Amino acid sequence: MSTVDQTPGNTPESSAGKVSATPQTPQAALLASPPGPPGKPPGRRFKPGTIIAIIIAVILLILAGIYAYRQIAGGDDEEKWLTAVVQKADIEDAITATGSLQPKDFVDVGTQVSGQLKILHVEVGAVVKAKDLLAEIDPTVYLSKADADRAQLRNQTAQLADKQAQLQLAELQLTRQKNLMREQATTEESLQTAEAQQRSAVAQVAAIKAQMQQTESTLRGDDANLSFTKIYAPIAGTVVSQTARQGQTLNSNQQAPIIMRIADLSIMTVQAQVSEADVGKLKLGMDVYFTTLGGSTRRYYGKLRQISPTPNVVNNVVLYDALFEVPNTRQTLLPQMTAQVFFVLASAKDAIFVPLTALHAAPENGKPARAGRRGGSAQDPRGQFKDGKAMASVMDKDGKVSERAVQVGVMTRVSAQILSGLEVGEKVVVGTKSAPATAAAPQSGGPLAGNNQRGGGGPR
Repeated sequence: MSTVDQTPGNTPESSAGKVSATPQTPQAALLASPPGPPGKPPGRRFKPGTIIAIIIAVILLILAGIYAYRQIAGGDDEEKWLTAVVQKADIEDAITATGSLQPKDFVDVGTQVSGQLKILHVEVGAVVKAKDLLAEIDPTVYLSKADADRAQLRNQTAQLADKQAQLQLAELQLTRQKNLMREQATTEESLQTAEAQQRSAVAQVAAIKAQMQQTESTLRGDDANLSFTKIYAPIAGTVVSQTARQGQTLNSNQQAPIIMRIADLSIMTVQAQVSEADVGKLKLGMDVYFTTLGGSTRRYYGKLRQISPTPNVVNNVVLYDALFEVPNTRQTLLPQMTAQVFFVLASAKDAIFVPLTALHAAPENGKPARAGRRGGSAQDPRGQFKDGKAMASVMDKDGKVSERAVQVGVMTRVSAQILSGLEVGEKVVVGTKSAPATAAAPQSGGPLAGNNQRGGGGPR
């Protein structure tokens, strides 16, 4: 209960609105508040914290509205754009393909005679010289045939000597008969008999000589077969494979059995498989290089030598073989290695370049290029820039974006060389933070155009 001040001069009526500092309940405070005008509800007091919260909420709403307005209005706020810095480096436009390594020169060494492989003098990996002995086949059968031929030849030689002696006798008898006939001391019949015997002796000598020639021919064949039992290296190189084992029986009657392969590893041939979409861009003599899986940092360079006209169809994909050679002086390249091949279409050293998403087509007749009139495709948009002319959106130090004409040189799927119009260190717009660039294809019109489509996706 409230205590009324009873000091002199103060009546209870004059001090009716004064209360002591004694705490009051909210209900008592409401009852103690003076009544408002008739017909209006009693006044309500707000806490100071509530008022501050309302003010902060209003300020945040105002700031959000300003930000939304600036986004819709498309102002050149530096924080709105995704940018890239103009840089300088080497750039090249290349067609990539996979391939394999093969020796340029190799020989499959086989045998020309049948028999048991008696001795193998080399193993896989051995380095051999031309005419080195590689293997031997059992020569017993071929040696016996050659010996028989020589024996027959000796017999025929003896027969020839006998026939030649008979021929000499027949010639002497014929001469005697002719002399007697001139003296009328013999008969005509005896002369004719002598002449016949002489001609018979000549024929027998000729027959023996023919038999000897036949025997000599057979002997040469048997000697050749005997020599074939020893297999020599046809070229200098490295034994890269062996398909026969020592002790194995080889049959050459149907086809020549392959014993091993010798390859010259000093020069390797790269056989790359190029898709039908890219093979038309290749030119004989163009620069090409490759890397291997084991040494991806080292490049091996060569010149394109041949494009095979016969396709290889793999899973309904048409591929063509492109061949070129590289030296292998260190013997680090081996057969069947996998190669990542790069056919260089164009290249530039120490070039100024920007991402391809920073460029868009130059205006045509004073009008921005329309989205449907691009020269390239979404996969390869490089044909879009006529005569190498393009536009770039450049951001200055104050964050303002302006369009600038540039001259484009070498282009890849992700970057482009700038011949003129930009300097190293300048910033170019590649997209917006609300719609970042996700592909390599440049847009048409640039970020300041009406459609304001960035991000490299091209027109939709």
